[in-house]
Amino acid sequence: MKIAASLLGVSLTGLGIWHSIPQKLPEPVAIELQGPLPTSTALTPTPRSRFTPTTRKGFYNIDVVDDFTLPATKTVTFCGAGRNLHVQQDRTKLFRRGFSAIEQTRMVPNVEIWVDGDQPKGWKSTLRPSQRSLIIYQDYFANSFGLGWARNSELAKDVTYRPPANARTMRNTLFQASSDLAGGCYGFGDCSGDGWKSTFGKLFLDIENEGTSAGNQQEQANLYTFMAKTIKANVSPQTEIGSIAPVPHNSFGNSKAEHYTVRPDWLWNMPAKHTATSKQRGMPDDILGKSFSDYVDFQMPGTYYLYPDFDYSAQHTSDADRHWLASLLAEQEVNRKLSSKKRIAWHWTFNTQSADFPKSGKAEHPAPPAVAEGISIFYWFTGAYGVLFWDDHNQLTPDQPSPNDPQQKGLGNDRNYACYEHYIHGMWRLFKHHGDLFNGKETYLNEATECSYDGGKTWVAYNANQIKTRDLPFVRAIVNGNQILVAATKAYARPNQNTQVMMRYVQNGYTFYTTISLKGDEIFLGRATMKSSGRS
Repeated sequence: MKIAASLLGVSLTGLGIWHSIPQKLPEPVAIELQGPLPTSTALTPTPRSRFTPTTRKGFYNIDVVDDFTLPATKTVTFCGAGRNLHVQQDRTKLFRRGFSAIEQTRMVPNVEIWVDGDQPKGWKSTLRPSQRSLIIYQDYFANSFGLGWARNSELAKDVTYRPPANARTMRNTLFQASSDLAGGCYGFGDCSGDGWKSTFGKLFLDIENEGTSAGNQQEQANLYTFMAKTIKANVSPQTEIGSIAPVPHNSFGNSKAEHYTVRPDWLWNMPAKHTATSKQRGMPDDILGKSFSDYVDFQMPGTYYLYPDFDYSAQHTSDADRHWLASLLAEQEVNRKLSSKKRIAWHWTFNTQSADFPKSGKAEHPAPPAVAEGISIFYWFTGAYGVLFWDDHNQLTPDQPSPNDPQQKGLGNDRNYACYEHYIHGMWRLFKHHGDLFNGKETYLNEATECSYDGGKTWVAYNANQIKTRDLPFVRAIVNGNQILVAATKAYARPNQNTQVMMRYVQNGYTFYTTISLKGDEIFLGRATMKSSGRS
């Protein structure tokens, strides 16, 4: 997880690439409507589940909604807290509440993954490969293989890629650490006799050592490229790999205007090249000219939230201000243009820890209801492929007395997990009722969504930063054939505040206009069948 300096948006690389390119996009041009305003077509609001959010500590009710599953084109891995609350009653419940995979540490021992010594002959996991995920943390490299580089990137020049051909097997090499992941098939009982390959559906790297000094960047790029290639060679053809970092661009939740003009961060696509000592340390020639981005299957742009993102009394409309929805959308808007790789974000519905921001020292603040629900709806309007739903706690024991130790208050069992209920409710609203639209034929409008804020006189398409700094309602849409799905909200609005916004779609043979009425900061979701304009 990203904390401390990373969340401040501090550059850890010392690069100044932003100074050589435009710092801001040109202002979008408002289009004046010619002639009378076309007839408006009402959107059919998506149902909401009626439930009373839990007030119990260390607990959430996974049955605030009924059964639903993700479309085959999307994926959500559960690495959250509290699977133990319901797994004894129904091991499959998570898969019927919008999650499509389980991270290894949340799997049921000896049912979903074998952990107790030798397996009984013929034992097989109950999980299909697509339902299996693994996070590979920094400690895997540092503790199991003695690679101090995982904690200190300045040691990149000391890392052995692979041992010399005439040497005994060396465990503390990047090759050994990366290739040993092939043994991931053993826990599922499906290793092949002709060579093991990992049968996890997804491998998520979480090393977080990407920042390094300018003179060390080529060594770092070489290692990341070699690591990704070696891992890819030791997994099944169905296994996808990616990493929390590097990503094409990390905005650290700031959603600034200048982020829309950046180039990809250096470590994402810097080509491997021999250094003075790389050959002696075993770097192969077959990665020359290749980069980390050439071998991974998905990128992982996203942001963890700080308490200011959840504080309705704070300012959220300046360029550098934190804003829960602007950061969610902007991170995707920027990165989808920098790389065509599929996107999977880490989602955590509590504030991440950062002593640099007031009330953010611990993760005791849950996302407010509209924020938790909105994250799980608006994110999918960006065309993203998946989510890794994460928490820093695993098992939960409800209704525990508050700890006497102040350092333990607000953590784990002492938290209120109603934010999980709101998040699942958002996924239910979207995929239970509109899963048919996510069939691979849909178009995501993103910042090309055209809106009118003056009653239909002029129409303009804004990116997330431009909406934030103008303090306007957010609207995003998905089009699939003659169907249009629209999400809208006035972020941070007061409960009694009413807002209207108009949205239109005028292309591909359709002319569709609608007016959306918003109450407070509720998340509006609605769908309509568009009529053909007779032009294409």
